[in-house]
Amino acid sequence: MILDVIVEDKKKRLKEHKARTSEEEMKELALASERKSISFYETLAKPGLSIIGEFKKASPSMGKIEMTMELMDRIDEYNVSVDAISCLTEEDHFLGNTDYFKKIRNISPLPMIRKDFIIDPYQIYEAKVIGADCILLIAAILSDEQMAEYYKLATELGMDVLVEEMGRALKIQPKIIGVNNRNLKDFTISLENTKRLRPMVPEGTVFVSESGVTTNEHIAFLKECKVDALLIGGA
Repeated sequence: MILDVIVEDKKKRLKEHKARTSEEEMKELALASERKSISFYETLAKPGLSIIGEFKKASPSMGKIEMTMELMDRIDEYNVSVDAISCLTEEDHFLGNTDYFKKIRNISPLPMIRKDFIIDPYQIYEAKVIGADCILLIAAILSDEQMAEYYKLATELGMDVLVEEMGRALKIQPKIIGVNNRNLKDFTISLENTKRLRPMVPEGTVFVSESGVTTNEHIAFLKECKVDALLIGGA
């Protein structure tokens, strides 16, 4: 299963990161950060449909993605058309990295989510250091104890958390829940995932539909599902 492969590769990358900057040093850098996070939750909770525009260089489903415009042009486009930015920092399967995240952070005033496969508190401290306003937690790769611990740590550092998926994620009562329309086992897409799971979302929770949004018809369908935000990547 591709998700298992990604997690195993992430464990190897974590060793490299920790060799460059120790766990204790990364924690100290995070705690010393004076940057005040922009509220990802409040940005998406406003009336109307919010858009999270994504930056990624590749994905297991699409392969390497050829950029159709320069980064600065894309940032200029996003700054006037989306509400928040998602940036992949996973190195092996999405060709992202923290330097790419920081480059975008330095040229955009929009709230940013670090999208990665977080399996260690180190990555949460690192997210704070690189200027993330929000992190992604994927329930499928975490235990209940890890989800609760990582959620608490991120919020204590002043960041929001988008928790993906439903079910077990509801145990920690997250403020933002995401439903991935892409099956992480075989990478097939179905927007029906959003429609099916919408009734489970507690009142006051921001609901984000992720992946597979490529047409106006998709947007109209998801709006009828009463989502608060769309995460749009490949399109």
